[in-house]
Amino acid sequence: MSKAKKPPKKGTPPSIIDKNQFNMKVVTSDVCEKCRKCSRGLRYLEKMSRPGAIGCGVPCILTKGKAYK
Repeated sequence: MSKAKKPPKKGTPPSIIDKNQFNMKVVTSDVCEKCRKCSRGLRYLEKMSRPGAIGCGVPCILTKGKAYK
């Protein structure tokens, strides 16, 4: 006997902010230093100004694009 296949469950759709975060470019502290427009970049710049700080970058809100469905 074969079992009937169930349709896949649809999870909650991600919010628009979460969708766009994957489309933003990750920038380092030197770009944030030149721009100084968003609070996320300023926090990252402050964090990276401490001695011995290691960072991987921060998503830049100015490079946000549209998410695909």
